[in-house]
Amino acid sequence: MILLRSSLFWFLVTLLTIPFGVALVLLTLLPLRARFFVVGLWRHGFMGLARWVLGVKMVIKGRENIPPQPVLVLAKHQSAWETVALQEIFVPTVFVLKQELLRIPFFGWGLAALRMIAIDRSAGKEALRQMLEQGKDRLAKGIWVVVFPEGTRVPPGQQVRYKPGAAYLATKTGTPVLPVAHNAGEVWPKKALLIRPGTITVSIGPAIETQGLKDAQVNGAVEAWIEGEMRVLSPHRYPPAAGGADAGPA
Repeated sequence: MILLRSSLFWFLVTLLTIPFGVALVLLTLLPLRARFFVVGLWRHGFMGLARWVLGVKMVIKGRENIPPQPVLVLAKHQSAWETVALQEIFVPTVFVLKQELLRIPFFGWGLAALRMIAIDRSAGKEALRQMLEQGKDRLAKGIWVVVFPEGTRVPPGQQVRYKPGAAYLATKTGTPVLPVAHNAGEVWPKKALLIRPGTITVSIGPAIETQGLKDAQVNGAVEAWIEGEMRVLSPHRYPPAAGGADAGPA
């Protein structure tokens, strides 16, 4: 059943993506907000197919922490699911992503039309300059900027060093950051075509003010909140702390 559902889902998503990718290219002369409206229709279709074909549902925890104005969102990265789902929560949204993604037919064309923040990861300091320049522009236009500070998809229960680029953007612009944790990898594994039905919880933490803080302080605060919340969302993925409540009597 999982094979059948997954195959049907990817077939329908492909049929959905091709015309929208072409439409966005043809509509590049329209205002950016109009393009976001068009991609919103695609997004609703994707999430609807995920729910009704795959049986993948979403619940949101901490919605009251979302500020009224767009800020910088630093999110956990486990699967492809959150690259679409986060756009349902934060509207309109752009992602900081690698330039290579823009070369993907139809899908990449859509990303380019939405003016995603595409950077050359091999460019070192130049990549930071690109992110800062484009990030300031998108925030000034009232657009949420989403960054995956891990830099890659990380399976549930694993942890990698958080890259400092997002914290650099936050401190240089004085923009608050909103940490986001989720357990999408439990049902939608990294690079997997077979997707299990289930409920994904997206947990939104309190906004972290960045003015007066150093990059490392912002990065550390974000990592501490997200990784702590992951132990709440997926406790079975993490061993109990030595000497903790589950360690037993001395």
